[in-house]
Amino acid sequence: MIRASITAVAGFLPENIVTNADMEKIIDTTDEWITSRTGIKQRHLENDPNKATSDMGVEAVKLLCKKRGIKPEEIDLLICATVTPDMVFPATANLIAAKIGATKAWSFDLGAACSGFIYALTTGAQFIEAGRYKKVVVVGADTMSRIIDYTDRTTCVIFGDGAGAVLLEPSTEDVGIVDFILHADGNGATALHMKAGGSLRPASHETVDNKMHYVYQEGQTVFKQAVYNMAEVSAAIMEKNNLTDKDVTWLAAHQANKRIIDATANRMGIGSEKVMMNIERYGNTTAGTIPLLLWDYEKHLKKDDVIILAAFGGGFTWGAVYLKWAYDGSKVGK
Repeated sequence: MIRASITAVAGFLPENIVTNADMEKIIDTTDEWITSRTGIKQRHLENDPNKATSDMGVEAVKLLCKKRGIKPEEIDLLICATVTPDMVFPATANLIAAKIGATKAWSFDLGAACSGFIYALTTGAQFIEAGRYKKVVVVGADTMSRIIDYTDRTTCVIFGDGAGAVLLEPSTEDVGIVDFILHADGNGATALHMKAGGSLRPASHETVDNKMHYVYQEGQTVFKQAVYNMAEVSAAIMEKNNLTDKDVTWLAAHQANKRIIDATANRMGIGSEKVMMNIERYGNTTAGTIPLLLWDYEKHLKKDDVIILAAFGGGFTWGAVYLKWAYDGSKVGK
């Protein structure tokens, strides 16, 4: 049996760091308020107006190829999970592939908000498992600072910019993506969306003046749904595969809010020592959070480690992935 295994992971973050103290200078908030409610202490924001999501994705994929020792021309397929594409079309994945010289790859974007990476990862895995391709790159990248209203303290403190990427390759060993459960409920769109910019409300003076091109979020509704659904689907993937808390090595959960992550770990019955966490440094990078987690923790990962990936995002979308790590990360240079 062929499984899709992650054989390399890489990430990229803009150099510009904005701390909670910096946020205090532009909006009515405090470090204590932000930290107690989200767990975030700082975030990376792209301040170069000539840089966009594809540029972050390019840097992540370049590093990915360097670490794995492959050339971009060897990539068969590149999927980019994002809700902040460089432009409506062409796909950001097309632009990344062109910029890195992935001349043999076909590419497309996938939009599932904060669940985008696990949606894209499981999609890419199907092409590996079917025997169609040998090298599939999955990118999770978002420049959230471009769609955030920095006069709205309920959203602007949460998000950051960043990109992560993984390489999927076939393996006949007992490693790789073992199982996944994914869900979506479009009824949740009313609580988390962007009001304008699509075919329903194209950009106009009116939409711009009314700040309709920024993230709109009903915080309490989203929080409650995220706590319940991310926790339940993580427990469900364990039950489906007869996994106990002792079997799980790591939880790599979407970094939206520390309280949501803690609730998921509690529902799974695992201790905090098994929870990957970098929200305090990066904030919510949307599709970038999970690959950035894997990149940060790579040196701690050992072959056969059982990792549960979990996410919840706008859509509503949510899901969990049961993954067995394929290599000893301590032997790989960053």
